[in-house]
Formats: sequence, C-alpha cells, structure tokens
Amino acid sequence: MDVFVSYNNIVSVLGFNTLSNIKNVSKGISGIKKHINKKVIKTPFYAAIIDTNELDDAFEKIGNIKKYTRLEKMMILSLNDVIQQSKVSLDKKTALIISTTKGNVDALDSESEFSKERAYLPELGKQIQHFFGFENEAIVVSNACVSGILSIAIAKRLIQSRVYENALIVSGDVVSEFILSGFNSFQAISEKPCKPFSKNRTGITIGEAAASVLVTSNKDFISDDAVKILGDSSCNDANHISGPSRTGEGLYRSMLAAFTEAKIQPNTIDYISAHGTATPFNDEMEAIAINRMELGNVPLNSLKGYYGHTLGASGLLETVIGMQSLFNNVLYTSLGFDELGVSQKVNVIKKNESKELTTFLKTASGFGGCNTAVLFKKNKELIKELVCQINH
Repeated sequence: MDVFVSYNNIVSVLGFNTLSNIKNVSKGISGIKKHINKKVIKTPFYAAIIDTNELDDAFEKIGNIKKYTRLEKMMILSLNDVIQQSKVSLDKKTALIISTTKGNVDALDSESEFSKERAYLPELGKQIQHFFGFENEAIVVSNACVSGILSIAIAKRLIQSRVYENALIVSGDVVSEFILSGFNSFQAISEKPCKPFSKNRTGITIGEAAASVLVTSNKDFISDDAVKILGDSSCNDANHISGPSRTGEGLYRSMLAAFTEAKIQPNTIDYISAHGTATPFNDEMEAIAINRMELGNVPLNSLKGYYGHTLGASGLLETVIGMQSLFNNVLYTSLGFDELGVSQKVNVIKKNESKELTTFLKTASGFGGCNTAVLFKKNKELIKELVCQINH
C-alpha cells in the first residue's frame, strides 16, 4: 500500500504557513537572533523565537488566547491550516499524532498561568483533540529529537496495517528556561548562530516551531507537493544518554534498513536533509554514517541555520522543506556553512541550485541514542496528471 505525506504547514519565526517559510529559506533569511532575557538565562543567547504578539494575533482568529499555552497555540494554528486545506474527516478513520520533546514544560515555571498538570504530555494531546473534535484520542510520540520524523514512520505503519486510513501529525516545541538551561549546563549552546558541519562550529542554537502534515493512502487527499514514503527505520545505538555512537552505528543501521525497504540503491537519491545540529559530536557522527552508506557525494543540507534546533518539531519541519525542494526542484543552501569541519566528506550545499529532483532522505538523531531515517519520492504520476489537466 502506497502512503503519502500530503498537505502541510509550518508555524515558525519565518512565517505561519509553508509558503512564507520556503520563500524566506530560498532568500537565505535566518530567524536566529540575539536575545537578552535574564528570566530565561542570565547571559545573552542566540535563538529563533516566534514573536508573541504575532502568534496571539493569528491565534485570536480561531480561539481564545487565554485558554491555551504558547505551544498549544502554535500547534493548533499549524494543524488548523492542514485540516482546512485537506478537508479530511476527523472521525475514527483519522489518527491524531502529537510529537514533541518536552511539550508544555514551561507550565512548570513559577510564573506560569497554567497548572503544572498541563506539563503532562497526555494533557497536551487532550487539548489538541478537544479543540478540533477528533473522535480518536491523541497518540503522543516523545522520543527526543527524532520525534517529528518518527511520527511519519509510525503513521505510515498504522495506515499500512489498516488501523487508520489517514493520520494528522502535529509536532512542536518551544524555547524555554528548562531547555536553554539544560543545553547550557553541558556547554552545548553556541555563542553565535550555529554553523552545521563547519570547522568553526561551536554548538547548537535553539529554536521553536510547530509543523503539521496529513499522512494518507487515500488519493483524494493528496496535495500537489505530496511525496510517497518509500522506506523508514529507527534504531537506537545505546551509546550514551547525550552522546551519539562515534561510529554512527545507529544512524547507519537506520539508513540501511530504510533503503532495504525502499528497494533502491543509495547512489540513486538526489538529496539528504541531515540533522546537522552543529555540535562537534553530532555532525562528525552523521558524516561517518553517511559515508558508511556511500552517500558522501549526495548534496546535503542542515536547516538549523534558518530555524535553530526546534527539537521534536525539527524532523517534521525539515521534511516539509524537503518536500518543497522536490516540488520546486531546488536545493537550498545549508545556511551558516563555511569550511568543512568533519573528518569525512559530505557534499554540503553552499548555494541554491535548480536541479531536477525525485527522491530525498531525511535523517534525525537524538538523546538516548535514537536515530531515524525516512526516504521520500516525488509523486510524479500526480504531477503529470495536473499538467495534462492544465494543458486541456
């Protein structure tokens, strides 16, 4: 059974829909800025943070801004757009999948207007479910920074097992004191905007975003920019709570299994959307795993230079940008890259390039040793049908 990633939305510092995001990415515009907020962290820091007034103004058109947390507003706003675009029914045939790393962790802050119970992940799921009136309870996926892309793999498997016909996924995380202080405690925060795969990289930049997609096998719900899921896999390297395997074992095995399911050779893919956090260990590990798969010559980018690391949202957000790369036939710059700073060759995209694209690989890795790889293919048959309709 063919399963597709279809209608989509991104709510981020670069805009509140996919089109505005891809326009800014194509122009090389970064959402990362210097912030001074001593309530969050004592020293100035770089991050990609959505303007609160803009978020509230947008959300006020569909809901009460006082009833929902910052993350809930971002997620609801994003998912609402996908539901409106697709017009998919929210009945028993449609799953709701919520993916996040820390959810409403800011509800634990002493100054929070919300009860501490709101920080529980099932409560986040209930808020989204009840806002839209889903018949099914939310499935919450929280597996560190692979959560967003892992949700696509889970949706695909649920649909192929005929548990559901469709799945609506919404991913999100916010910049909070908890997250910034956590990364800062082991000196992983960059003093400047991050530089993935670069010699001069010094760590990650944190960002916040929400992203949503419809995953479906029903061709009535397939958008113009839809992609087919060719193969997926997730593997834990069991190396360390915060450090990836130095040999890239978990990511390598994830990619190997995804290619095996897809029944395609690594040298046939057009593009890699890498995790690329700009930490010394992650980028090095990815370069090793990519070369073990003989993918060192495939064009690659990290989108962290535009958005920062949006944690549980990153895998889904970056999949949506990858879909637009295929649809627009454009490879987008890996923003912030200067000089290669990993031990093995990776073909980092240095400037936008127009090129016929058919397939891409999305990778992600996270704390606890989790790794996920998913392969996607442009829906050329649908595009041909659209062209024929236009010509006639």
